[in-house]
Amino acid sequence: MTTTNSRAERAAQARAAVVQLAAGGIDGVVFGWVDNAGLTRVKSVPLPQLEHAAEHGVGAVPCFDLALVDDSFTTTASSAGPMGDLRLVPDLDRLTPLAAQPGWAWAPADRYTQDGTPHPGCQRGFARRATEAVERRGLSVLAGIEIEWVVADAAGAPATSGPGYGMTRFVERSDYLREVLRALTAQGLTVLQLHPEYAAGQFEVSVAADGPVGAADTTMLVRHTVRAVSARHGLRVSFAPVFTEGAIGNGGHLHLSLWRQGRNLAHGGPGRHGLHPEAEHFLSGVLAELPALLALGAPGVASYLRLVPSHFAGAYRCWGLENREAALRLITGSGAGQANAEVKCFDAAANPYLAVGGVLAAGLAGLDAGMPLPPETRSDPAALASAERLPASLPEASDAFEKSAPRRRCRSARGSPGRR
Repeated sequence: MTTTNSRAERAAQARAAVVQLAAGGIDGVVFGWVDNAGLTRVKSVPLPQLEHAAEHGVGAVPCFDLALVDDSFTTTASSAGPMGDLRLVPDLDRLTPLAAQPGWAWAPADRYTQDGTPHPGCQRGFARRATEAVERRGLSVLAGIEIEWVVADAAGAPATSGPGYGMTRFVERSDYLREVLRALTAQGLTVLQLHPEYAAGQFEVSVAADGPVGAADTTMLVRHTVRAVSARHGLRVSFAPVFTEGAIGNGGHLHLSLWRQGRNLAHGGPGRHGLHPEAEHFLSGVLAELPALLALGAPGVASYLRLVPSHFAGAYRCWGLENREAALRLITGSGAGQANAEVKCFDAAANPYLAVGGVLAAGLAGLDAGMPLPPETRSDPAALASAERLPASLPEASDAFEKSAPRRRCRSARGSPGRR
């Protein structure tokens, strides 16, 4: 799966990691990836096997590319069904001892074919290629994904009471939230906010921005940690787009900012609200492709129970400064480091690698075309007769995705990215 040198380098890195992890009481390492249904899949090895796994990978059946949310499988013309095998190769740069699961460490994994070629269906590889396409233009992106979830008791009822953002529910689950905070911090993450959200039993955490692939990795790690802490407290956890029908759902809002040579292009520019031309073109590309991007960022049937007006879900294809009903919200913040854009219409059912990679592809299409942003929406779009609703169902979003020009570009660019 790699050249001899890179295999040797990974093996050496793993040997050093084994010594350090063993001293910390780690017995095994979990390798994680996210399938096309947005489900996190894992395999693990005992700590003494980490060097071999880093060098040669761990077997992983390719049919998980066709797995659905109920663990059934679909088929495609390109599917080999039960035939073949892939190799999971852990990214040891993200190797993290799990604070809420003593004795275990975690690393995200890339998927390769048996001959060492990157698997074209590897979602993490897709996000990396999209990031590299941005970098070839002399640009970089910082990204972060808000993570919302609902905790429930053993009977399935929301495990808090009191109003949204209310102190009551914070007090009720104070020990639980403290352990979430401690675990995330112990794992090297910078927590920016942790608070109750609107829906019953709902909480949200935000962590510091990272590169696109790193932000998706962090989303995996945060969800893994929340699940583990919840289990330790006897709580069930749900990241589903909607836990209680009619209530505010679990979003997966994607924040991103475009940078060139250390300058945030969403601040200090000549355009509206300080946008530089490159940032305006990039965001215009994202806005233009939002109907198609929903197939990646809102990929479940239940996603469209969440994506309704007046639920802060961004149900309309429009943009606006601090407009929480617009699908694309511009945030100026308190300075150059804070300005960013938020894609509000995505939810927690999304595969974060596909979501962020798709947004980068759409943004680059807008950048390459010099696409201008349309007029800003300065009020609640639900009150405007001219407001354009985003797709209201998964079939509508899928149809838009099939017709998307950036999607076709991404497919043609998959090609043979070479061995690693």
